[in-house]
Amino acid sequence: MKVIISHPTSNQFNRTVVQGMLDADILQEFHTSIATFPASKIYPLVNKGPLKILKRREFDDALRSFTHTWPWKEAGRMLAPKLGLHRAVKHETGPFCLDAVYRKQDQVVAKRMNQLANRGLSGVYAYEDGALESFRQAKKLGIACLYDLPIGYWRSARKLLEQEKERWPEWASTITGFMDSPIKLQKKDEELALADCVLVASSFTAKTLEDYPGQLPPIEVIPYGFPDVYEQRRFQSPKNRPVRLLFVGGLSQRKGIADLFWAADRLGDAVELTLVGKKLGAPNKALDRELKKHRWHPSLPHQEILSLMRDQDLLVFPSLFEGFGMVISEAMSQGTPVLTTDRTAGVDFIDHGKNGWLVEAGKKEALLEELQNIIAHPDWLPEAGIKARDLARRRPWEVYGSEITAAIQKVLSNQSAMAL
Repeated sequence: MKVIISHPTSNQFNRTVVQGMLDADILQEFHTSIATFPASKIYPLVNKGPLKILKRREFDDALRSFTHTWPWKEAGRMLAPKLGLHRAVKHETGPFCLDAVYRKQDQVVAKRMNQLANRGLSGVYAYEDGALESFRQAKKLGIACLYDLPIGYWRSARKLLEQEKERWPEWASTITGFMDSPIKLQKKDEELALADCVLVASSFTAKTLEDYPGQLPPIEVIPYGFPDVYEQRRFQSPKNRPVRLLFVGGLSQRKGIADLFWAADRLGDAVELTLVGKKLGAPNKALDRELKKHRWHPSLPHQEILSLMRDQDLLVFPSLFEGFGMVISEAMSQGTPVLTTDRTAGVDFIDHGKNGWLVEAGKKEALLEELQNIIAHPDWLPEAGIKARDLARRRPWEVYGSEITAAIQKVLSNQSAMAL
C-alpha cells in the first residue's frame, strides 16, 4: 500500500503526516511547491539574505528522494506583493494567488497518478481546496481519497459568523471569511463528496460537518501534536499583581476579540492584556480604539511568541470558529494554561478547571465570569499550568503522525478488501 500526498505550502501538521507515512513505509511521493534539504548543494544559500525565507520550507533529508516540487506559482505568490503587483495575488483570480497555487499542484498530482497507478499506488492524501482534480482521477483509477479538512466546514462558518455580524456590528469588517465565490464553495462540497475518509484535527471541526447537505464518509478526529515542552519554567501565583492575560491570533471577531476587549474593560486594573496579531479586514475604529488600551505586537518571531507565553499567566483565546487553534497547544507546552471556547480544539484537550478552562463561544458574560473566578483564585493558574504542560508532554507531534498513519492504513485496508 502506497500513498501520494500533496500540500502546496506545507506546515507542521503536513510535515508530520508525511514523516509518519515515511516511517510506516507507505509514502509513494510527496508533492509541494518549494522544498529545501540540508544536504543539498544549494542549502548554504538558504541561510543568507532574502533566501532565508526558504528556511520555512526545509524538510528532512530522508524525504528528498520522495519529494517533487512545482515552485513557480508559489514563487510568484511570494514575490508579487514585494514588487507591488497586488493584482497578481488577488483572491481566486490572480495568476499567482493562493488558489492558483493549489489548483496547479492539484492538476499536476492528478496527472502523475496515471503514471503511478501500476506501481502500487493505493491512495491520494490531499487538503481542502487542493484535492478536486486528484480525487476525480482517483475515482477513475480505483484509488482511495483521503481528505484533510484543517478548518471547519464552510456552511457552518457562514451560519455562525453571520451571527457575530449581528451581535457586534461595529466589528463586522474584521470578519473576512465570506470572500469565496459560489464556484469555489461548490468545489469544496465536491471534494467532500468524493472523499473516502475525512480527517479533522478537532471534535468541533467534525461537528461543523453536520451542516453538509450530502452523505459523508467516515470522519476521523485526530488532534495535532504539541511542540517541545519547556521544562525550565518556574511557576508563580499572581497574588500581588495583575493577572497577565495573553491573546495570540488574527485581530478579528472570528477569534472573539471583541468579547475579550469587553471583558478586559470590566476587569480593569485586575489584569494586564497583551495581544500578538495582525489587523484583518478593512480598517476598524473599534479595534483601533481598544488596541490603544493594551500592549500590542503586530507580529513576533515564533520563538519570541513562545518566550512571551512563558511570561504570561493565562492565554485567552475566545474564538468563534477554529479548526484547531495551534496557540492552544503552544501555550500549554510552555506551561501557560488556556481559557478558550467550545469551538476550538480546547474541547479535546482541556479538562475544565484542572488544566485550563472552557466557556461557551459567543457568550461574553460567561467569559467575564470565568476570568473573575480565576482572578479570585490566583493559585489555580500555576496548578493548571503544570497540568497543561504534563498533557503536552504526553502528546508530541510524533503521536499525531503515528495515529494519522494508522487511520490511513485502515482506510487503505478497507478499500483493498472491498475491491476483492
